[in-house]
Amino acid sequence: MEARFNVFASPASAKFIKRLTAAGKAIGESTLPESIQLLVELRASQINGCGFCTDMHAKDAAAAGETWLRLNLVAAWREATVFTEAERAALAFAEEGTRIADAHEGVSDATWEQVRKHFDDEQIGALIATVAVINAYNRLNVIARTPAGSYEPGMFA
Repeated sequence: MEARFNVFASPASAKFIKRLTAAGKAIGESTLPESIQLLVELRASQINGCGFCTDMHAKDAAAAGETWLRLNLVAAWREATVFTEAERAALAFAEEGTRIADAHEGVSDATWEQVRKHFDDEQIGALIATVAVINAYNRLNVIARTPAGSYEPGMFA
């Protein structure tokens, strides 16, 4: 598969990506655990069909110590026994925040209650931002048809 458009070659999209990357760095500086961030990014990318981001976040999570078993089960997290209650709350939040058009209320009260139970205000703010940023990246890559498979952990650091 070839990319339909090189988002890095366009001044407008390259400038946007630079600013989106800066937003992502602010999330990385938060107290939301990196493992939660990576699981959320992976799940949203799976839902959105973004091969590039799915590849990237699975590899980054593995490089950060995530196990193959847990990575393999992210898409079926509801049936899996390998995720903590906090991770399950974050994954539900990621799904509902990504599929916002599928429900008139966006994130359900039940999911919000679980997120509130496991995360403080700073972490919730970072969780909201993580879902927003990864969905923006997913849309860039899906629209441009950025191919998946060649990402190496840390290549954009």
